[in-house]
Amino acid sequence: MEVRVDPLACEANGVCAGLAPEVFDLDDDDVLHIVRPNPPADQADRVRHAVRSCPKAALSFEE
Repeated sequence: MEVRVDPLACEANGVCAGLAPEVFDLDDDDVLHIVRPNPPADQADRVRHAVRSCPKAALSFEE
């Protein structure tokens, strides 16, 4: 699985960081960073949920 963010669509709402903080991080300037673009299999369900929960659909993933 590889996680991606569209920086033009992302509004840094932080939903993803709240659901999967080991993968997503908002810095002090409210810029989203994917700290683990290839999360381990045991985090896949949580990451999928975070991607689906993005209010701006700025996240995507490839299996």
